[in-house]
Amino acid sequence: MPNWREVNLAKIFVTGAGSAQSNGVINCLLTDKSEKLEIVGLGSDKYDLMLSPAHKKILMPHSTKDNYKEKLLKVLNEEKPDMIHFQHDKELFIASRFREEIEATGVKMLIPDNDTIDTCVHKYKSWKKFKDYGIKVPENIVINNKEDLKRAFKELGNKEGTIWLRSMSIGGGGKGALPTNDYETAVDWINNLEGWGDFVAAELLTPKTVTWLSVWYNGELIAAQGRIRAGWAHAALSPSGVTGVTRIGVTYSDKQVDKIAQDACRAVSKVPNGIYGVDMAYDETGVPNPTEINIGRFFTTVEFFAQAGLNLPVILKDLCLHNKKPVNAPLINPLSDGLLWLRAMDIAPLLTSEEKIKEELIIA
Repeated sequence: MPNWREVNLAKIFVTGAGSAQSNGVINCLLTDKSEKLEIVGLGSDKYDLMLSPAHKKILMPHSTKDNYKEKLLKVLNEEKPDMIHFQHDKELFIASRFREEIEATGVKMLIPDNDTIDTCVHKYKSWKKFKDYGIKVPENIVINNKEDLKRAFKELGNKEGTIWLRSMSIGGGGKGALPTNDYETAVDWINNLEGWGDFVAAELLTPKTVTWLSVWYNGELIAAQGRIRAGWAHAALSPSGVTGVTRIGVTYSDKQVDKIAQDACRAVSKVPNGIYGVDMAYDETGVPNPTEINIGRFFTTVEFFAQAGLNLPVILKDLCLHNKKPVNAPLINPLSDGLLWLRAMDIAPLLTSEEKIKEELIIA
């Protein structure tokens, strides 16, 4: 019997291999029974890479290194993958600058246009797009100097005088985020992070958040699913309590969320293509405000949806390689509300529900 790797293989590169978010994508792809896949994980951290479930693992320079482009093109020409998926915003942003050379190797990818990627990895640019499109968003002020900061406290502070500070530059996990009502604390925070000109101040929204993960194909919405966070992992390690790492995810559907999220995607892109993950926070009136779009990559909890029945990485792969849409597309919130995804370190995530928890736990 021939080795499975030699028969009708589709070879897929997944970058950032070994990270939680890339491992989730690879695990989703490995469940696909429609065709034989060889998953090749590319990563820049040798210890993370060892934790990747990919069939083959290639240690690469970090995307910020000078030799990244040369090494990536070399590996693409040698390995001849059918598809590449970039599972990190910053790497996608860097690679998109030489996308023509990547495509010249013969590999396929389903990603947005360069302008959309640039807009979404810079939070202030996307905020301006949302606002210009008529979407309700919190007011923002770029903090170039102390006078801007004083104006932000005066114009944006809530009844306690609190504003929300965050970095505009590329980065996840609530980069630079700090809620504060103290001017001197804000000055020290920006000074310590060398953030003058890189920070924005915004009106403080409520802690209630919702996300909407979607896949688009040449302007057409193919699949989307809403999710709320019932808690952040390692929240005590962040001054804002926001870490970007969901501890408890809950499937959630709401037509208002669906509309605002789709509007946000169209605000940043005339023809949405690929993955758009819309983060939203509710304001005091109960309206979800888009705060950013995680562009071209899946959320870390994408395996949650796959185990529940919506395998977005396989949908992306089928679109990219075969122009194949799922039956009954668009699939908008096909999963039941209230499914739970519980996460912690050094243990596999658990798909469950409040009903199952009540059945299993013994109350002392």
